[in-house]
Amino acid sequence: MMSHPLLGKPNFVRCLAGAFFWVAATHAGAGMFDDEEARRAILELRQKVETMRRDTDQRLMEESRRQAEEVAGLRRALLELQNQLEASLAEVAKIRGQNEQLARDLSDAQRRQADVSKAMEERLRKFEPSKISYEGAEFLVEPQEKRAFEQALASFRKGDFEVAHAALVDFLARYPQSGYASAALFWLGNAQFVGKDYKGAMATFQKLLSQDPKYTRVPEALLAIANCQLELKDNSGARRTLEGLIADHPRSEAADAAKDRVARLK
Repeated sequence: MMSHPLLGKPNFVRCLAGAFFWVAATHAGAGMFDDEEARRAILELRQKVETMRRDTDQRLMEESRRQAEEVAGLRRALLELQNQLEASLAEVAKIRGQNEQLARDLSDAQRRQADVSKAMEERLRKFEPSKISYEGAEFLVEPQEKRAFEQALASFRKGDFEVAHAALVDFLARYPQSGYASAALFWLGNAQFVGKDYKGAMATFQKLLSQDPKYTRVPEALLAIANCQLELKDNSGARRTLEGLIADHPRSEAADAAKDRVARLK
């Protein structure tokens, strides 16, 4: 059997003990009160006790309700705080995901930009002049200019002399100031010589000597002029050309060949 909750309250116990003590004292003085008065006193005491019990129960209920409301409020606040925390964590995760995606997008954009820049540089490089060294000379040459000369020279070396002749004439017309101009004249003269256009070849070689007297193949050009003169039966002119070659370029291979030709002219 469960005990009444008021029995654990010290004030209530003291009050109850005092009440019974009063009752006992009243009975002890039975001489002063009759039975009717005693019953009335007991009833009054019981009413007081009951009133005290009801008041105490009421206060306890109100206190329990207040505490329950406070606990419920705390639970609601805790639940709301937890929801806010979860929402904040979800937002942080979302932002982190967005940041990671932005970082990936930025990396991809930078990589694409680098690829585009590289491709653009390569395309521009195809059109920009470049510095080259050819036959002891350094000069700037445009990509298409370099390609045109190399194709013409490749045709000559393959024995396609007519193709080479046309390509070299076209090259000199398009790039008269080219660093390849002297070489183009030299090989054009050779293509003309092979085609038995001796007068044309001699004129081309003489133009080369006039435009670039320091060209590295000048001794070969002089020897080629002498050969043209020999083919044209101008032996005296050939002798003068060969002797001038020997005098001006004594250490060249062309000078050694010129000596043999001069010896055969005697």
